[in-house]
Amino acid sequence: MTMTIRALLATSALGLLLSAPARAEDVVIGLATAQTGALAFADQPSLAGFRMAMDEINAKGGLGGKYKVTLDVKDTRSDTGATVQAAQELVAEGVKVLITPCDADPSIAAGQISQTAQIPTLTFCGTTPTITDAVGDYMFGTYPADNGQATLLAEYAAQQGYKTAYILKSPDTAYTLRLPEYFADVFQKKGGTIAGEGTFAMGQQDFGAEVTKIAAMNPQPDVIMTAAYEPDFPAFLKALRGAGVKAPILGSDGIDSPTTTGLGAIANGIVHTTAGFPADGTPLGDFYAKYEKATGAKPETVYVATGYEIPYILDAAVTAAGTMDGPALRDALANLENVPVLTGKVTYKGTNRMPIRDITLVKIEDGARSPVETATPDAALVPAP
Repeated sequence: MTMTIRALLATSALGLLLSAPARAEDVVIGLATAQTGALAFADQPSLAGFRMAMDEINAKGGLGGKYKVTLDVKDTRSDTGATVQAAQELVAEGVKVLITPCDADPSIAAGQISQTAQIPTLTFCGTTPTITDAVGDYMFGTYPADNGQATLLAEYAAQQGYKTAYILKSPDTAYTLRLPEYFADVFQKKGGTIAGEGTFAMGQQDFGAEVTKIAAMNPQPDVIMTAAYEPDFPAFLKALRGAGVKAPILGSDGIDSPTTTGLGAIANGIVHTTAGFPADGTPLGDFYAKYEKATGAKPETVYVATGYEIPYILDAAVTAAGTMDGPALRDALANLENVPVLTGKVTYKGTNRMPIRDITLVKIEDGARSPVETATPDAALVPAP
C-alpha cells in the first residue's frame, strides 16, 4: 500500500469519526444515604424515586442528553461517621455528583468532603437552611427549608385564631431544635404568645414528665407545635392524648410517613407540612399513578416524588452547563430558575442554594391526609437561617 493510499484512508477514517453522532458518556453519581436506621423512612423512598427518574433519563440519552449515569449507592445506616466514610470512598472513586441523607449533620459532614473535591452535592431532603452555608458553594438543598415550613405553619396557626402555643424541641438535631424556634419567631410576629416550651432527647420513649407539665397548664395552650418524628412523635402523641390533652398538633414534614397515619384516632386533626399533595389531575397525582403501575404499590410518602425530582433538576443544570465538570455544573445549578417538577417549580437563583418552592399543609383524619393549602411562605416573614 502506498503512502498516498494510507493517508487517504486515514483521512477518511478521521472524517467518519468527526461526522459520527456523539455517544453518551458514562458517569457515576454517588449516593451516601440512609437505607437503614432512623433516617430510612425518608431516604428509602427518596432513593426509589431517584432510581425511577434516572432510569427514565438514561433511556433518553442521559443527563443533558449525553451523560448516561450509573448509581453507586452506599448505606450510611443513619450514622454520621458511616456517612463520612461513604463520602470519602465515593469521592475517591471520582463520582460527578454526590447525594446525601435527609438530615443536616451527615449531609454537612459529607458535603465538606465533596466541597474540597469540587463535586456538586445535593441532600435528599435535608431541610436545615444552614446546610449550604455550613458546607460551601457546591452544596444544594432540594426540599422546602425548615424556616419556610415553620413560617407557613405559623401563618396557619394565626389564621385559625390560635393565640397561645407550646413548642416541643430537641437539641439533638438542628431540625428538631430550630424548626420549632422558627415557628415561635413567626407566631409571635403574627401576634401569638409562646405559653411554654419543653425539650426531649431523641429516641426517648417516656414522655411522661413532659406531658404532665403540659396537662397541668392552666389555661391549656391553643396549639402544640413540634418537629419530632418517629419514633419520638408517636410516643409523645400517645402519651399526650392518654393524659387527656386535646390541644391540636402542628408538625413538620418528618411525620409524613405511614407510621403517623397508622396511629388511628389519636392522629385525627394533626396538620403538618409536606412537599406536595397528589391530587387527581396534578403532575404529582399523575406520578403516583405511574409509580403504582410500575411497582404495584402506591407511594406511601411524598419522599418518593421529591427523590424522583432530583435527577430532573440535575438534568436541567447539565443541559444548561453542557458539561458535568464540577465548577460549571455548580454554576448552572445555582442559576436555575422556575424548573418544573412534580410538586411545582424550583428556583435556586438568588438564594443560598436552598430552593424557593411551594410547601403544602395537609390534615390527617381517619388515617388519610387531605390538603389544607399550598403556598410559598411570605419572604418577609421567613426567619433568617
